[in-house]
Amino acid sequence: MREDQHGRLVREAFDNSARHFDRLRRRLVPRFDDFYGSVLELLEDHLCDEPIHFLDLGAGTGLLSELVLDRFPQARLTAVDIAEKMAEQARLRLARFGDRVRIEVADYTRIDLPGPADAVVSALSIHHLAEDEKRKLFQRIHDTLQPGGLFINADQSLAPAPDAEQAYHARWLADVRASALAENDLATALEHLSLDCNSLMTDQVAWLREAGFTVADVAWKRYRFTVFWARKHCP
Repeated sequence: MREDQHGRLVREAFDNSARHFDRLRRRLVPRFDDFYGSVLELLEDHLCDEPIHFLDLGAGTGLLSELVLDRFPQARLTAVDIAEKMAEQARLRLARFGDRVRIEVADYTRIDLPGPADAVVSALSIHHLAEDEKRKLFQRIHDTLQPGGLFINADQSLAPAPDAEQAYHARWLADVRASALAENDLATALEHLSLDCNSLMTDQVAWLREAGFTVADVAWKRYRFTVFWARKHCP
């Protein structure tokens, strides 16, 4: 299917930053270990180390995929990302896992999701989608999950009021400047913010329930950084 303009801009932005992405990630994501660590804790709470299939949407350089595969040594994982250069970095990072991992370069909003999956994870990707695209994706994720399957989205959410959104942004700026991020890297990050389509936390939880998840909640939140989780009904 034809790529739309916004999708092209997102793909180009991540292709252009692929080589430096991992170096910058810790500085651009405040409380990095808590943010990603909460994903692993949720998975541990609900899944066992057995031959299960994970799907990582917007996998980027494979950072979250690597954490999951290390934590679940019997699992297989399919990583999907729109940017070829990000996928190249993921191939290098995840090569040690051999045939436990498969990497696809594709727009996950436009393909049949590689399923069935026991768990779907995503980190800092879905907030690039418009609201109607998020709702459709949540439904498709629900449908590709096995009964009892888990969806965890470590992402961003919009503040509930304009002044609160300004406060969220000011706190993020203070955090990244305290991390000694170079000003040129900060300028690039600020440019990328124009591609964000953040949605309210409450709306995203409601859309997960609308999609059919029997449990949908927020496990961790700090300003705009939000870890959502949802579980599909198990008969």
